[in-house]
Amino acid sequence: MKMMDCVEVIVEKDSYAKEGVHKGMQGVVWEEEPKDGCWVVLFPQCGDKEDIADLYMKEEDLKLIPVMSPDVNEQIKAQFDALEKEKKAEGISNYMI
Repeated sequence: MKMMDCVEVIVEKDSYAKEGVHKGMQGVVWEEEPKDGCWVVLFPQCGDKEDIADLYMKEEDLKLIPVMSPDVNEQIKAQFDALEKEKKAEGISNYMI
């Protein structure tokens, strides 16, 4: 891999999920060299929206792709945000019972 390569996350890990990054998301390698086998990867959203994250990721957790699409990231983020909302709503409703 090298700086500006497009990559896709091929695993779901808690450490990545805590930062809002999930399997299938696409990003860009953001540094020239890895550190301890990890690359800094930037995960953007469309337009002026704030980036989802930039974090160190293991090379074996990524695959090279020809072109990345921030639309994919927004769709995956929306799915996980909806699941999180459901979990919170269940917790509130169980508390009231």
